[in-house]
Amino acid sequence: MSLQMVTVSNNVALIQPGFSLMNFDGQVFFFGQKGWPKRSCPTGVFHFDVKHNHLKLKPAVFSKDSCYLPPLRYPATCIFRGSLESGKHEYIIHGGKTPNNELSDKIYVMSVVGKNNKKVTFRCTEKDLEGDVPEARYGHSIDMVYSQGRSMGVLFGGRSYIPAAQRTTEKWNSVADCLPHIFLVDFEFGCSTSYLLPELQDGLSFHVSIARNDTIYILGGHSLANNIRPANLYRIKVDLPLGSPAVSCTVLPGGISVSSAILTQTKSDEFVIVGGYQLENQKRLVCNTVSFEGDKIEIHEMETPDWTPDIKHSKIWFGSNMGNGTVFLGIPGDNKQATSEAFYFYMLKCVEDDANEDQKTLADSQTSTEDPGDSTPFEDSEEFCFSAEANSFDGDDAFDTYNEDDEEDESETGYWITCCPTCDVDVNTWVPFYSTELNKPAMIYCSHGDGHWVHAQCMDLAEHTLIHLSEGSNKYYCNEHVKIARALQTPKRAPPLKKPPLKSLHKKGPGKILTPAKKSFLRRLFD
Repeated sequence: MSLQMVTVSNNVALIQPGFSLMNFDGQVFFFGQKGWPKRSCPTGVFHFDVKHNHLKLKPAVFSKDSCYLPPLRYPATCIFRGSLESGKHEYIIHGGKTPNNELSDKIYVMSVVGKNNKKVTFRCTEKDLEGDVPEARYGHSIDMVYSQGRSMGVLFGGRSYIPAAQRTTEKWNSVADCLPHIFLVDFEFGCSTSYLLPELQDGLSFHVSIARNDTIYILGGHSLANNIRPANLYRIKVDLPLGSPAVSCTVLPGGISVSSAILTQTKSDEFVIVGGYQLENQKRLVCNTVSFEGDKIEIHEMETPDWTPDIKHSKIWFGSNMGNGTVFLGIPGDNKQATSEAFYFYMLKCVEDDANEDQKTLADSQTSTEDPGDSTPFEDSEEFCFSAEANSFDGDDAFDTYNEDDEEDESETGYWITCCPTCDVDVNTWVPFYSTELNKPAMIYCSHGDGHWVHAQCMDLAEHTLIHLSEGSNKYYCNEHVKIARALQTPKRAPPLKKPPLKSLHKKGPGKILTPAKKSFLRRLFD
């Protein structure tokens, strides 16, 4: 194992606890900044380009048919393949925290649709679920199991806000363990079913999960109710016949007490567990190898990396799996000095550079990183205020200045636009305009022609109208094209106006005969 320090050239303030890394064909991408995306990268996804221990974050773009993906911290992520033999994969993203500290219950699927020398284009789609839908949560895991030619997602654990009926002013943002239910999610048909197994008594957060064919192994985790990190090891087996799935759980010996550990795969049958916490205020500096032989699992301590004094003495650390047996770690900087960095970063390589192909298989499991504020008193406290505002970039950020490349990328993402001649959205100080922005942007898609995005704020849409249009598949036309759209519609046939006959305006009889001048005047009056 080798540990190397990494310098970050730009956008270093984005890398905060709770981020995720996704590996597509050897290219690593950063997701999960703490603040809302800014104009320099409206998608909030960056290419994690590391060369010679120097990291540069390059903005990524989404295709025009993508849904909006809010920046989520502490979500559950996993790799999804159509089959075990499939080389192409996508990423499943569920739950997590938004920059407004709201919890998400959405499921997103991210895939690569275009790649060239300059940039990678993603497509993001939102999956709707029916049945036993998991509540909004974070710090949980989601993994894919494959059995008898079928695949299914397995979701477990996490934390959620306490129910609204139990909230008080003092406990408004308090969280609790989710119930220890196992959710099976069918991504093909969009349905979810929950199972309550007697072996799972407590809800666990920030555990380690490892997927192997039709089996999920769950190690460690933190129980918020008991404030313990039990040395648990569960084996959850999922059988997927043509009928109803069968789910069973077995308690195995030899577990480890750890939370917030990072898992990386080094061989086809071997994983390494790095980091985490063994007590509320004590990091776990020991690393473990997890090896499989059939249904047998073995966990052993391995040689400890040569941790630097800064890593040993820091109270918190965080990170994510880069794939190929490499882990990205961050620790807080020395805030006693005015010029110190908010965080220092390292890369830990658990395999040698000349590793063979089977050592470079990507991990199919949840990368678990714990929010220190929910198990320790560090996050967002006065003592550990590491950086400026959470949604701010570095002042000398190279990507925070205008350039033509940014403008080209933004035209494809569709988030930062001038939607009409009177558009007054300030792209430099943009914040969510409606509460629906937490799930979908405060924008709506005009259906005229090839379609284009417009700001709900500029179109003067009420919030309930935006919700209605976002939930359905109704066509919407912006202010500029609404008249064109109306012209395409067949107007309702209106009955002709009935005009009273002229003869009914006077009575015939002696003394009631109208002169020609009066008849002409009345015709002009009523015509």
